[in-house]
Amino acid sequence: MSAGAVEAVEAVEQEPVIMAMDPGILALLQKFGVDGPPPAIAPTVEQMRVGNRQLSLAVAPDPPLEVGAVADDTLAGVPVRVYRPQAEGVCPTVVFFHGGGWIVGDLDAHDNVCRRLCRDLGAAVVSVGYRLAPEHPFPAGYDDCLAVARHVAAHRARFGGGPLALAGDSAGANFAAAVALALRDDGTPVAAQLLAYPATDLSGRTAYPSMAENATGYLLTAAECENDIRLYTGGDPAAMADPRASPLLAEDHTGLAPAVIGTGEHDPLRDQALAYAEALATAGVPVRKHLYPGLIHGFLNYDTVVPAVDAAVTQMYNDFHELVHGAATPGQ
Repeated sequence: MSAGAVEAVEAVEQEPVIMAMDPGILALLQKFGVDGPPPAIAPTVEQMRVGNRQLSLAVAPDPPLEVGAVADDTLAGVPVRVYRPQAEGVCPTVVFFHGGGWIVGDLDAHDNVCRRLCRDLGAAVVSVGYRLAPEHPFPAGYDDCLAVARHVAAHRARFGGGPLALAGDSAGANFAAAVALALRDDGTPVAAQLLAYPATDLSGRTAYPSMAENATGYLLTAAECENDIRLYTGGDPAAMADPRASPLLAEDHTGLAPAVIGTGEHDPLRDQALAYAEALATAGVPVRKHLYPGLIHGFLNYDTVVPAVDAAVTQMYNDFHELVHGAATPGQ
């Protein structure tokens, strides 16, 4: 096991220090009236999509962060949005998968996330508009994400021309982790993977304490997690346990790309993220793991309105920058 992996194991073994919700996060939830208990009647899928889009766009900066260029395109039959940095020349390419429980979210909802990733990394970013469940259940979204990643890997000169990396948040981080496994099996070099509060085990076989500790009161609820998984997998136990849906359950994590994994203390998925960090580190994969006190699920979108989130995102992107820019360009 490498020295970096040993350090990661030691970091994962530290016990979290329980703290109150960050005041900036609480103020944000209060502002949008989502700080109380969940509604008695669960929203429809369409209502979920509208609410997610409204909140994401409401916290995005206006005007948006400047990058070199932004253009919508289609790769491997999948809608994408390509962000290019201001500096010219060879640069890394990051394939990004947005969050939203496999059910909600789109290219617009994570536009600012991708703009900051492009700016801070000096990288081309390809954001993937994969198909959503329940209209397109597992493995449709995964297939779209893998198809785009393979296309970008095979046509690097069209994008940054440098190392390839993967990134995502929540369900998007689930896709990033699963795609990293597939690209490893393909023999495709991946410089690094950025996994923000990833869902890594949909099987329901393990009772993660964070799912009970953070069941309600922190925007994303345990009931919502269960409903999203049901809609995504159709409630099929075999699909839930498939490593393409539950990357933590893959038999072999060796040889995967170095990872930056960040999660909030008050997140139902917290322990799944930590378990994946431990699994990678145990397999000898360098891992930079961050557990952020007071933060909740979905914090990546709140960096411009909550100082603690800005600090967390800055740290994660700095780590990702070091890994990506420290990697060799394939074929050179």
